[in-house]
Amino acid sequence: MKFISPLTQRTSAAPAAAPGARLGWLDALRGIAALIVALHHFDVLRMLPFGGMVWRNFDMGLFGVMLFFIVSGYIIPASLERRGDVRAFWIGRIFRIYPALIAAFVLSIMMLPAGDGSVALLRTGDDLASLVANGLMLQDLLGVINGMNVTWTLCYEMVFYFLVTALFTRGLHRHSAPIAVGLAGVALAVGTAVGTQLVSAEIGSARQLVLIVAPIVLVGLVGVLSGKRLPTGAGALVLAGVGLVLVTLNSRAPAFETWMIFATMFAGTVVYRAQHGQLARVPALLSCGFVVVAGVVVGWLYNHGEALERTWSAGWRAWSIAYLAAWVLFGIGFLLRERRFPKVLTWLGAISFSVYLLHIPLLRTVEPLVGVPPQPSSTLGRIVWTAIFLGVVMAVSYLMYRLVEMPMQRLGRRVQKAADRRWPRAVPAAAATPAAAATAPAGAGAETDAALSGTSRA
Repeated sequence: MKFISPLTQRTSAAPAAAPGARLGWLDALRGIAALIVALHHFDVLRMLPFGGMVWRNFDMGLFGVMLFFIVSGYIIPASLERRGDVRAFWIGRIFRIYPALIAAFVLSIMMLPAGDGSVALLRTGDDLASLVANGLMLQDLLGVINGMNVTWTLCYEMVFYFLVTALFTRGLHRHSAPIAVGLAGVALAVGTAVGTQLVSAEIGSARQLVLIVAPIVLVGLVGVLSGKRLPTGAGALVLAGVGLVLVTLNSRAPAFETWMIFATMFAGTVVYRAQHGQLARVPALLSCGFVVVAGVVVGWLYNHGEALERTWSAGWRAWSIAYLAAWVLFGIGFLLRERRFPKVLTWLGAISFSVYLLHIPLLRTVEPLVGVPPQPSSTLGRIVWTAIFLGVVMAVSYLMYRLVEMPMQRLGRRVQKAADRRWPRAVPAAAATPAAAATAPAGAGAETDAALSGTSRA
């Protein structure tokens, strides 16, 4: 029988905030991030009299994706550790992401002509490389054109899953603070010294790299889905190794941005650990503070010249201020986490993944129907056009959320239960130690599961 100390009993029995209050801040942040990214690609700044000044000093797109990455870092490792089940985690991720992604690709290809560059899946001249690389969600690290403009961020999320899985199976998952600081230090030290897509250039063909990497990744995924201790651990190490090689030597983005993305996600994990008593507050504050400062400084140091062509930002101020603003908003949301947020924001957070995937294809579809471009010249015309765009995006995204995302998540839970019945899992060693559930307050598990039903995507 597991021994529970009186202190643990008091902690577990402590009154928990209402579920809606706990989840509201995460949903609100996701909703804001999705809306900002959509408006960024909508080119809303061109409609504003001060838009040029904002563009030069604040990158809306970077702000939105960094906010998504912080939220992912906060909640994704918590889900894995609370479950103590690598296979369940990966089944959940697969059914959370792929159905919506596939549906978005199908809809986009049906809606948009072949010449529209916002959807490039099966339109690059090498259908095999396009399909396999995008199917693995590693295309941006394999030198393959993203199937949709926005899916580059999914590559970083996928490698983050690789890393947190490997750390968990090795019992190193509690070391988020030194990992975040170390990755931010790498971003500061390396900057732009390491070139981009080095492996692709050395091999000479993106297709060859895809054909080398794909079998390795599939073997790793088979391992983590096996439910057996040794294959799970080996598979996790294979995936983490492949991920680290690709992000180090073959990223499309400059090194400072690549490493700051991962430092940011692990810093989000630090916030979760400090909140739930797994890490003292002072080390957590120091590590997160270092990551935030590093994120601002790397923009100042490196986001110039050729780097701007890969970060798509106007200059170092736009990068650094947007990065800092993402942390500020996350901090505000965290401080207000016990409060209830407006339902419109929590609803928008629930459909945020669909909004993120669909807003560009829908924009390109609606534009010719209303005669845009050029942009409306009158204030009223701009307001009406913005309302039409947002209305269409929200309506279609809600339909995809209800008809694709939610049913597929339910199917994923059934598949997970069936897999457990057919192939009983062996609990990893890391899960046998006191995990997140042992130190989290009452209701934290429900918070994590519910939050993941609409987890962040950038």
